[in-house]
Amino acid sequence: MGLRHFLTLQDLTKTELKSLLQRAVELKQQHRNSTAGRPCEGKVLAMIFEKSSTRTRVSFEAGMAQLGGSALFLSPNDTQLGRGEPVEDSARVISRMVDIIMIRTFGHDRISTFADYSSVPVINALTDEFHPCQLLADMQTYLEHRGSIQGKKVAWVGDGNNMCQSYMNAADMLDFELIIACPSGYEPSQTLLDRFSNRVSIVRDPVAALKNADLVVTDTWASMDQEQEKKQREKDFAGFQVNEAVMQSEAAADALFMHCLPAYRGLEISETMLESKWSVVWDEAENRLHAQKALMEFLLAEAAK
Repeated sequence: MGLRHFLTLQDLTKTELKSLLQRAVELKQQHRNSTAGRPCEGKVLAMIFEKSSTRTRVSFEAGMAQLGGSALFLSPNDTQLGRGEPVEDSARVISRMVDIIMIRTFGHDRISTFADYSSVPVINALTDEFHPCQLLADMQTYLEHRGSIQGKKVAWVGDGNNMCQSYMNAADMLDFELIIACPSGYEPSQTLLDRFSNRVSIVRDPVAALKNADLVVTDTWASMDQEQEKKQREKDFAGFQVNEAVMQSEAAADALFMHCLPAYRGLEISETMLESKWSVVWDEAENRLHAQKALMEFLLAEAAK
């Protein structure tokens, strides 16, 4: 049995990641052509949500249905995890009843512990530290629109959050330069900065970060559970908005813009940025579906070995 988990992008090899992205493109085309198979017939996905979501639930549930399997939605109110049962015990029990598990939770240590005690593959659908499934969708989107991202320049504008840290992993895996523009005090993990110092750097000027960037990415300034910091963050991130003017003046001529959503128009982006000529945000959102199908197919096939 080749049990594999997907807690960060680094759980794949570079070759596996590239193959998975190509497979996601194939599955998307097959879905549109009505030629898709059902490689996960009879398989059951457990979806454990300790943080709520729109895109994550819809993409995983629809994705497993398209693969021929079924999905169970479990909120904190539906499980003993929400009543204090040890993660280890829940992992042992749930993994005996399903074929694959996705978890959207808080601390990364929580999902790591769950994976240690699970007998089936575990997927990180978001933790406070990483959001690798979104990076699969982002990298699939770039591949579809511009080809290989190898050697390109990516500008991250905003908080050094879980998305930013997953972009750092992606820079290492897919060999691109990542410039992070963030205010002082909002840097990503120093451990990751040290580890990827050959391809990741921090600047304080977002305009400078966008200079000749092939891909520009941002995210909300106040993530889930940071709402109490919203006013302070809006002050700290003043000047870090991505808008048409800075894209036009600084980014590469064929640059793309991405945002994992939900977006707050008038804050981290201008009112019309999502509809601009640079935006591929709606393709990016759809690709959560196809990238995660490719991921589940891969992990289930590995588990069957």
